[in-house]
Amino acid sequence: FGSSGSSSPRASRRTPPPARAVAMSTTEVKLFGRWSYEDVYVGDLSLTDYVACGKSTQTFLPHTQGRYQKKAFRKALCPIVERLCCSMMMHGRNNGKKLMAVRIVKHAFEIIHLLTDKNPLQVYVDAVKNGGP
Repeated sequence: FGSSGSSSPRASRRTPPPARAVAMSTTEVKLFGRWSYEDVYVGDLSLTDYVACGKSTQTFLPHTQGRYQKKAFRKALCPIVERLCCSMMMHGRNNGKKLMAVRIVKHAFEIIHLLTDKNPLQVYVDAVKNGGP
């Protein structure tokens, strides 16, 4: 321990970490690091104010810890995928388990992407649009 040089056998075996094959853009926000918000559009004009997928609501994870229920109509500002996660946390045994709900949504979006080869965000927005009258 008394030597000041790095003569340990581990120091000579260290290699620099490999360079990442895909450089992530610092300006583009992707849900779960995979799906872009850029090409998501709301087809129904009456839902554009209530389906929050615009520039201000783009998040990497649907877990913003925002207090969207304090004022009337503030829940319209909550990201649409986070509202899906929050609505899954119901019926006693699932109360408060938001990380489990986020994981379920992530796996469901992966399945949607594999089956349809479309952006799962767009599929979900279209499903919300078709759920109304």
